[in-house]
Amino acid sequence: METKPPIPRAVLVGIQTPEVDDIAHAASLEELGRLVKTLGYEVVGSVSQRREGTGAGSLLGSGKLAELAALTGGTGIVGSMAPPPRSKARQRFDGAAEATAKAEPEADTSRKPDFVIVDHELSPSQIRNLERATGAEVLDRTGVIVEIFHRHANTREAKLQVEMARLKYVAPRLRESAGGGGRQQGPGAGETTLDLDRRKIRDRISELKDQLEAVQRDSDNRRTGRRDQLRVALVGYTNAGKSSLMRALTGSQVLVEDKLFATLDTTVRILQPETRPRVLISDTVGFIKQLPHDLVASFRSTLAEALEASLLLFVVDASDPTYEAQLEVSRSVLQEIGADAVPSRLVLNKMDRVDAARRAALAEKHPDAIMLSAHTPGDVSALRDTIIAFFEAAMVEDVLLLPYAKQGLIGEVYDSARVLSEEYDETGRVLKVRGLPGAITRLRRSLAAH
Repeated sequence: METKPPIPRAVLVGIQTPEVDDIAHAASLEELGRLVKTLGYEVVGSVSQRREGTGAGSLLGSGKLAELAALTGGTGIVGSMAPPPRSKARQRFDGAAEATAKAEPEADTSRKPDFVIVDHELSPSQIRNLERATGAEVLDRTGVIVEIFHRHANTREAKLQVEMARLKYVAPRLRESAGGGGRQQGPGAGETTLDLDRRKIRDRISELKDQLEAVQRDSDNRRTGRRDQLRVALVGYTNAGKSSLMRALTGSQVLVEDKLFATLDTTVRILQPETRPRVLISDTVGFIKQLPHDLVASFRSTLAEALEASLLLFVVDASDPTYEAQLEVSRSVLQEIGADAVPSRLVLNKMDRVDAARRAALAEKHPDAIMLSAHTPGDVSALRDTIIAFFEAAMVEDVLLLPYAKQGLIGEVYDSARVLSEEYDETGRVLKVRGLPGAITRLRRSLAAH
């Protein structure tokens, strides 16, 4: 009978700096815990300390470091001569399987935690110091997010993007494995193993960039084909309920999980019941505070859906006490790619979890917001009406002549605009249409070209 490997156990570490209040600090650690659970680890404890900053060599003061080491079975001494665990970066690059400690069965609650997960970005030396003191493997917040993205990427584009971001994260954290610091013999002589590994990573990143550019050209072409269509992008913090709302608006079987970053690849579906012209809804990758810059940059195409949409719906979990900070994160990421110029509406989701007093406070603070629950059909129907009304306001009416010799284009007309009436004369079909100015201009060009 096969025995399952034990679930890796983790201790969370957070530093509360003077500008962070208690609520925000607690929310950040709770979010880190959810990230760690998404990774498949069990959170068995946390250590928190107020400090002026996060720049100290071992991050924590000596007392808190000893407290952490007591949980993990480490010495608590940074200068310990015990060999540090082989670096996670080295394991990943060598293609090693993910580290899961060989330990007694899961039922043994005395098993020491395998990981220390820190709610900040750490320098390579801080990681090394913490590993020496705790005897556990250390991951920072960025490392956890990169690992989740790596596991959840499904399309070729997302996989390329994530691998590139992952290698950029891993490269500066590579260090010599025990006994592996010798110089190479033969080709590349004079390079240490570390130099060689770093050169391999640089070469691989260059190769990934070339592959990604080719894939993105195809994606750009597909998006160009949808340019004059009515497009709405759902944007917002991870786990705000975007995928649930997407499923409710489009009737599609979009993955809905109570996990952070359940959606990595952009999904595009048609608003249901279908309208003429059709409205396309896209669900984009969720944002999170301290999202690694390389991941923001690498998900250019995912975020380009937001940039090229006609309307952005900022979906927010209204039941979350830190929703304003989450909204700010979403807006700043979109501003970074220039999507702040796209018309937008605020959607306060999960209102079924909000009491009457909070609902009134939210209504006063955000009078123009759309309040709803993605699980309430009436709310979803009202949002659909709002989306249609937004596009209707921008539409114009026009008359198109479709000559009898070009009747094959009738499908394109119906896909791009709403046909209000059809008449026939000696030259062809006379269509009175309503649609976006850009779509009608494109139809005129298309009719003239054929």
